[in-house]
Amino acid sequence: MKLTLDALKSAGSFTGRPVEKKIKWRQNGTDFDATVFVRPLGYQTAVSDVLSFNGKQDSIAGKIAASICDEEGNPVFSSPMDITHGPLDPVELAKDPESTKRLGSLDGALSVALLFAIQEVNDLGKTQSSPNSMKSGTSSSSPASVGRRSRKPKNPSA
Repeated sequence: MKLTLDALKSAGSFTGRPVEKKIKWRQNGTDFDATVFVRPLGYQTAVSDVLSFNGKQDSIAGKIAASICDEEGNPVFSSPMDITHGPLDPVELAKDPESTKRLGSLDGALSVALLFAIQEVNDLGKTQSSPNSMKSGTSSSSPASVGRRSRKPKNPSA
């Protein structure tokens, strides 16, 4: 394939519209449910992954910030810091426009619910391969395991 915009479009190389997901979580003894929109993994997530690899941001917060959006695809969170430290506190900003006080990190159960929604959107249509079922006591005959010596130290007293 020649790399052109038309070829990329026909190959489905653009992430497309956000996917609507229902999430549920429990916070302080109260059950919540919400509708969220998830942007399929794409460029924003790749940038987030590179930044986290270089230690510039938290990888999970980056994935949430890059993936959770409104129905038009606009980010809900302005940065991963909105997840790790919370958005700027509007009450404090009203008192002092220079305030850097934040609301605190995103609730853990909500974070997990968002991660599950992200995973569901990005695994749609994929089939999971079933693990090889082996009876206890059988060993693999794959070439990688044949002739391999154990690195376990020998017990001289045995």
